[in-house]
Amino acid sequence: MSEYKPNRKIPCVYMRGGTSKAVFFHDEDLPQDVAQRDKVILSAFGSPDRRQIDGMGGANTSTSKVAVIKKSDRPGIDVDYDFGQVDVMAPIVGKTMNCGNISSAVGPYAIDEGMVEAVEPMTEVHIFNTNTQKEIIAQVPVKDGRFWSEGDFAIDGVPGTASRVLLKFVAPQGAASGKLLPTGHVKDTIEVEGKVYEYSFVDAANPVIFVHPEDFGVKGTEIPSEFNALPNCKDVCRKLEIIRGTGAVLLGFAKDLEDARVNSQTLPKIAFATAPVDYTAGSGRNVKANEVDIVGRLFSVNMKMIDAYMGTGAICTVTAANTPGTIVNEIACKSCGGDRIEHLRIGHPWGVMDAYADLQINEDGSHTVLSGNLDRTARRIMEGYVYVRD
Repeated sequence: MSEYKPNRKIPCVYMRGGTSKAVFFHDEDLPQDVAQRDKVILSAFGSPDRRQIDGMGGANTSTSKVAVIKKSDRPGIDVDYDFGQVDVMAPIVGKTMNCGNISSAVGPYAIDEGMVEAVEPMTEVHIFNTNTQKEIIAQVPVKDGRFWSEGDFAIDGVPGTASRVLLKFVAPQGAASGKLLPTGHVKDTIEVEGKVYEYSFVDAANPVIFVHPEDFGVKGTEIPSEFNALPNCKDVCRKLEIIRGTGAVLLGFAKDLEDARVNSQTLPKIAFATAPVDYTAGSGRNVKANEVDIVGRLFSVNMKMIDAYMGTGAICTVTAANTPGTIVNEIACKSCGGDRIEHLRIGHPWGVMDAYADLQINEDGSHTVLSGNLDRTARRIMEGYVYVRD
């Protein structure tokens, strides 16, 4: 597709990956000019509009995502995958980050689209994420030459069961900054309006700034509706945005805090991290303290608490858990009874998410995260055409 033409129909597939949904395109079906491509994507989603009523968007960050896929010419890689976070309220397609949940649908999509040869019962798809310049290996169940989505595996945040798709985020460190610790320290402090806040800034799969919710006068176990109803919600979000914006400036994504607030909403993320405690999830499930190793709450665009937990956020969290001295590490070591954490159970607003780490034990006794791993599910929901307009 060489140019943007209003009212042109474009082939696409609508897929769920983990707890998110995205519109998938073949790279060749979109304009190669970046500005024209963004016009097509924004039109397809109906952005900007808080309801996205005239497009495919679902009016929140978890359902306003795009994936563009093409066969790769990189050695050892099957497909290149470009992720976009389509802003609901602004004409922006964020490209600085990857989405771990949507990553789980890339392998199934590539197999069903004939980009990768289907091998039963499991096809290994090597994916290169162009946003982070990192490899992801997906193990995808296959039957009768296609992705087999049926199974008995369940993840919190998605109704019913499906087949398990294993994702391995290879060498996730430094996805945005080139460094595991963008500040060079496992913990830092920042003064905001006369009060000092402690944080850990970790970059793995996506950069996340972890803070103590108690420092902001909240428990950290609130679900989004509870958090939004707090009398101090706006004040907390304003302070979180100052800390997050400071991280955006450090990464070079913004020139100042106002620029970060307007133009760098996607990265970095900011998260609450607190010790295991009983709480009630959005599903009504009573999550017990002994079911989790850490309780986490992630915030997305415009400082909205995410209903579940980002896949890349989970990879960053398990990597932070294996980085001595970080806020996450200090919590997880107590919960897991050691400093090498191969399995981390994260309590999120909709239940529990498991994240795993393949660790290399070094000669000096330290350890390195070779890959962060997730078990997700995916499903092809719709295939057809989307009509774009001017």
